[in-house]
Amino acid sequence: MTDRAGGTRRTVITAAALAEPTASLSGYTVGVTADRRRDELAGLLESRGARVVLAPALRIVPIADDAELKAATRACLDHPPDIVLVNTGIGMRGWLEAAEGWGLAEPLRAALARAYLVARGPKARAAIRSAGLHDQWSPEGESYEEVVDHLKARGIAGLTVALQLHGESQPEYTEALEAAGARVIEVPVYRWAAPTDPAPLHRLVDLITGQLVDAVTFTSAAAVTALLRAAGPGSDGLLAALRSNVLVACVGPVTAAPLKRHDIPVVAPARARLSALVRTIVEELPKRAVSLEVAGHSLTLRGHAAVVDGDLRPLAPAPMAVLRALAATPGRVLSRAALLHALPRGADEHAVEMAVARLRAGLGAPGVVQTVVKRGYRLPN
Repeated sequence: MTDRAGGTRRTVITAAALAEPTASLSGYTVGVTADRRRDELAGLLESRGARVVLAPALRIVPIADDAELKAATRACLDHPPDIVLVNTGIGMRGWLEAAEGWGLAEPLRAALARAYLVARGPKARAAIRSAGLHDQWSPEGESYEEVVDHLKARGIAGLTVALQLHGESQPEYTEALEAAGARVIEVPVYRWAAPTDPAPLHRLVDLITGQLVDAVTFTSAAAVTALLRAAGPGSDGLLAALRSNVLVACVGPVTAAPLKRHDIPVVAPARARLSALVRTIVEELPKRAVSLEVAGHSLTLRGHAAVVDGDLRPLAPAPMAVLRALAATPGRVLSRAALLHALPRGADEHAVEMAVARLRAGLGAPGVVQTVVKRGYRLPN
């Protein structure tokens, strides 16, 4: 795992600076599971003030042994497909580049030019057009279900459909097309593999389970599966966090599908763009902030920081945990033993006292955290 912020920042952000778009995600931590475009997504989030945790769930590996891809290409030349579904831009480009190396680029391009080309999304469409080809249709929601329904409505009995795979086989869609009478040629251009270093992903699982990130982003369904697999027997805690306090943001409906099967609420932009994904996070995270008036001060809890009278004040995990526990029931006294449960594992009651002291210093607002002698602490109404 890489913390792009270079560690925990403690700089107070003034109310005027916090009102700028560049600070719209200040105080929040966002996990990024993407690999290929992780720097682009991280940069967009950081430009809005977020702290970014990089933990690639997968990496794309071109097929080392091109035998399967070459065999699929030969099949497309021997029996030119009537319909070609292009799932991804990188897949389409990789297919043509591999064909170029075998001296088959022109025959393949000619076969594709005669087919009914379906581009599942804008990147696939761009790759088709950059190859000098013309796509005939794209699903509005960029989902496989729309593609299957569209092709079945057109009638595919007796036709050959070439399906450029999206990192792994999609048997449910291949079977649906075959059940409608089509002959399907699966075209495997690349495959997913585990990250070279799995430690960042396992660390992200721990952060999500401990609710130490405010949002996690996914740009592929395979990354969702990889994260759940990394959780192993401890997946119940991960799923509970994703269903409650951790915002789950997906680039599109295909990516969101495996999460919805686990009853995890998901937000996604109307169009599958990284910039749109970031805008969705900017819109959604502030809605989850807890705001209250305490001892004459306005207080808003924002990720790993508190906004006190308009100024954002970053806090370490332990003081922030104490503040969240107290803010959940303002006016109620919580004992040291009760607050101990909110702290990271391994803490003792002395750690509660230290966390309260650091919280008071970090907030810089006297009277917000009140001591009730022999009972504990509270946020006064």
